Amino acid sequence: MHLAEQTTLIDTREAELHVSQLLEAVKRRNPGEFEFHQAVQEVLTSLVPVVAQKPAYAAHAVLERLVEPDRLLSFRVPWQDDAGRIRVNRGFRVQFSNAIGPYKGGLRFHPTVNASIVKFLGFEQIFKNTLTGQPIGGGKGGADFDPKGKSDFEIMRFCQSFMTELSKHIGPDTDVPAGDIGVGAREIGYLFGQYKKLAGAYEAGVLTGKDIGYGGSLGRKEATGYGAVYFVEEMLQHAGSGFRGSTVVVSGSGNVSIYAMEKAMQLGAKVVACSDSGGFVYHKEGLVLETIKRLKEVEGRRIADYVEAHPEALYVEGCDGIWTIPCEIALPCATQNEIGKTAAEALVLGGVRAIGEGANMPSTLEAIEVFQRSGVLFAPAKAANAGGVSVSALEMAQNSARLSWTMEEVDGRLQAIMHDIYRSCTEAAEAYGTPGNLVAGANIAGFVQVADAMIAQGI
Repeated sequence: MHLAEQTTLIDTREAELHVSQLLEAVKRRNPGEFEFHQAVQEVLTSLVPVVAQKPAYAAHAVLERLVEPDRLLSFRVPWQDDAGRIRVNRGFRVQFSNAIGPYKGGLRFHPTVNASIVKFLGFEQIFKNTLTGQPIGGGKGGADFDPKGKSDFEIMRFCQSFMTELSKHIGPDTDVPAGDIGVGAREIGYLFGQYKKLAGAYEAGVLTGKDIGYGGSLGRKEATGYGAVYFVEEMLQHAGSGFRGSTVVVSGSGNVSIYAMEKAMQLGAKVVACSDSGGFVYHKEGLVLETIKRLKEVEGRRIADYVEAHPEALYVEGCDGIWTIPCEIALPCATQNEIGKTAAEALVLGGVRAIGEGANMPSTLEAIEVFQRSGVLFAPAKAANAGGVSVSALEMAQNSARLSWTMEEVDGRLQAIMHDIYRSCTEAAEAYGTPGNLVAGANIAGFVQVADAMIAQGI
């Protein structure tokens, strides 16, 4: 019998104790890393029935091994600003698991980046990547560098310094970074240019999110937002409804938010609000997407400027109030933990019937409890947010084959992937006694494949 197929059950209370003790050990070994603690707790608590039914996972310490990354890299990033001053930032890369493929995950440039944030994102990435059905493992990285207010030359010099160190640890079959918050096509271009010089070779598959002209994939910019809406539409249709005729609120106004809004509108929804770090805009008659694209993608302006073109709209400083706007579907696409318990209660009071997480873990554990207790359909980030990394994997495939697929081909594959992710989550939730709980289903479906691979490959 294969080690992962042992069938002798253990007591559920024993499984709960095993998970509880491990959670306490994680907190002791990683003091102060609250974001990482949150991610581990959210996953492990949903795995109790799996541990009870498949004792091989406990016998082979799969959970203990999985919460400890293969390696966490921290490094100095010195660079020179336009005034000639030397600045120093801190860079990170966590390589969490390569059980089913090379490490894969974005780079985030933001002042809040630290070891806890990177480990939380990397841990989530393991299961998200597995759910895509693509052969990619889990990783994440970034730096506490803020691209806002920096010139192109300053950003270039920072990226070159960052890649000089990171290049020692990545490769097309080792670790494949991509973009995230603060890292778009411009930054990926500078990073790739420096890697190419250091490697002395044109290895297009070492980074994803590249421009179309040098190995990027059509549909990558749209993928996370489109994918989130495709997943939520699957969830809604399963419940007998859909986006058509619904009022939608979306947080953020970057790529994920813009293209979630675009796809929701294409499916017949009315999107009435979006935000950036300064505040949010509410347009009762429905946001005009062309204006938002012009402001954010062309002119690089703030969402507050939306009211110049549409004076009937309302701009409010501060982001928290966006969740008090009545809506039927909410798509949090900005950042982690943007919806807490109070915001969740406000959404429920405002008539929300579905939440689709476009950002990485934008709802706190307390908020998720509010949604589930209130019967709100909830699409967790590691499933709904997987469109971006899915198309990144498709970009890797195109690079390996020296091919370029059309937008229609990429979008068709993305839709199929999101459909399969939804099916995997629902089937796993049903199989382990939590029907309809997509949080548990996503965690279980992602975990089982990685765990079986870890056992098969030995310690």
